Amino acid sequence: MANPRSLFFVSLLFLFINSGVSAVVTYNVADLGAKPDGQTDSTKAFLSAWSEACASANPSVIYVPAGRFLLRNVAFSGPCKNTAITVRIAGTLVAPTDYRVIGNAGNWLLFEHVNGVTISGGILDGQGTGLWNCKASGNSCPSGATTLGFSNSNNIIVSGVSSLNSQMFHIVINGCNNVKMQGVRVSASGRSPNTDGIHVQKSSGVTILDSKIATGDDCVSIGPGTTNLWIENIACGPGHGISIGSLGKDQQEEGVQNVTVRTATFTGTQNGVRIKSWGRPSTGFAKNILFQHAVMIDVQNPIVIDQNYCPGEKDCPGQVSGVRISDVTYQDIHGTSATEVAVKFDCSSKYPCSNITLDDVKLSYKNQAAEASCSHAGGTAEGTVQPTSCL
Repeated sequence: MANPRSLFFVSLLFLFINSGVSAVVTYNVADLGAKPDGQTDSTKAFLSAWSEACASANPSVIYVPAGRFLLRNVAFSGPCKNTAITVRIAGTLVAPTDYRVIGNAGNWLLFEHVNGVTISGGILDGQGTGLWNCKASGNSCPSGATTLGFSNSNNIIVSGVSSLNSQMFHIVINGCNNVKMQGVRVSASGRSPNTDGIHVQKSSGVTILDSKIATGDDCVSIGPGTTNLWIENIACGPGHGISIGSLGKDQQEEGVQNVTVRTATFTGTQNGVRIKSWGRPSTGFAKNILFQHAVMIDVQNPIVIDQNYCPGEKDCPGQVSGVRISDVTYQDIHGTSATEVAVKFDCSSKYPCSNITLDDVKLSYKNQAAEASCSHAGGTAEGTVQPTSCL
């Protein structure tokens, strides 16, 4: 008589074999020719690993061991045969020292038309200081490359990744659905131009959690067509704060809605929570926005809506913003302002901001009550609100 335990394990094995569970296949970039010396171009090895993983019907891991791997601009393109590719990085990916090599590429590392990709760990070193210095000199320079881009992709996870000294934006999410970013670290000089930490546009269902962002532009920037965005537990500074916008650059433009920013700390930033739009006609809008549980530490503009954004006074003098801003709540916002005006609502004269709510806001300037400034803004104040509401 057969042993019942043996029969049990045979049955389990049979179930496993017939359940469609596939073994994970691992591709080590070092086995494909990548060199961890920071000087040998390893682009071909990374593309080989991607090609293998993308063509596999089984879940796949692309493994980057310890060391520094030099890469030119790379596009990891889909669609792929499986929806579970993990890029596990133990080492550092390094951009070329000469910023001109990738400076006009738009992106350094781009994932496009993929589904179910996870980027786990590692350091992405964009080596952007040379380009920043070029821009500061006033010479003709490339516009710069985004370090890590995701375009027209779904079900993306970025976990425990550090981005250093990007030439331009650090991470961009464009045209994507269901993206989770957690434990991201962004580091660049407070004087680095256009180095937004995480930029989201034309995307839905994006979550950004437990991240620390120090850079020269917005810590998180939110562009047109963003819906259902959740940002929580963010440390920002230096930088320009968390910004919705700029909106209204184009006359025909998608709106931004259902955005929650909660539990954020801003230290020495130019702005805290900001909404900005160009001062010219547009079909754009921003609505159903919640800024909740924010601490401001010596922030120049803790709470600001600016609908008269017009850099260089070009293409918009004398015009008013067509972007409609409504249903924005500021709840439990405390701390210190580096300027006298801690709350500034400078809204469109044609489409005034509506249904703005201030609830438990306490901001001081040099140990005294700060001031508030309102133009074309309507709403209510609840609980303790300091500076006194001007809505």
